Amino acid sequence: MSVNSDNIPNHVAIIMDGNGRWAEARGLHRSDGHRAGAEPVRMLLKSAHKKGVRFLTLFTFSTENWARSDDEVNNLFGLLVQYIDSETAELLSSGVRLTATGDLQRLPAPALEALREAEKATSQNTDLTLTLALSYGSRAELAAAARSLASEVILGLYDPQNLTEELFRSHLWSSTLPDVDLLIRTGGEKRVSNFLLWHLAYAELHFTDTLWPDFGEEDFLLALNDFQSRKRRFGRTD
Repeated sequence: MSVNSDNIPNHVAIIMDGNGRWAEARGLHRSDGHRAGAEPVRMLLKSAHKKGVRFLTLFTFSTENWARSDDEVNNLFGLLVQYIDSETAELLSSGVRLTATGDLQRLPAPALEALREAEKATSQNTDLTLTLALSYGSRAELAAAARSLASEVILGLYDPQNLTEELFRSHLWSSTLPDVDLLIRTGGEKRVSNFLLWHLAYAELHFTDTLWPDFGEEDFLLALNDFQSRKRRFGRTD
């Protein structure tokens, strides 16, 4: 499938949904679905890099996911550590910078340590920024930003009448991320699930029934083609 190289989204965000249903349909444990979900990430990085996407953000673990069973949560973070350990060298050699956003202090110590080491190792890469949204919920992020900014107003650092969108954005966990151009959600659901609400203001949304472990390069190229078929007016007329 061909994709126009002149109109590639700068920032693609993905809600990777369907790992559990994929596993259950095959009589497997949910952890097998999460493990299978690592392969589409590898494919996606290569394809996004090749097409010229500069920012790729993956909804990896939400604040709501902490309500899952301890076994599933521990398994998820164990898989995260395995992925980081096995893929950091490839990220480094391919020019991909790894970052994370969310309430990261809640992460288990081994996961946070592996993440910080990989961030440091890849910090000089500039081709593509891969951001993992971990322990992330957009409402919690917005509330945290409001608390931080309110504290600074109380200290007299800012005049409330001079607060701007840009200043508020600088207090977000995800402050360094640009606006999302294309949001992809797999698994058949059609909602944004408390993900990057600030950055999605003018994003194009692409939903697919494909479960995440089955998401292949053709699915990604189809989403890019869908994006390129849209007219983005940003509230203006043609």
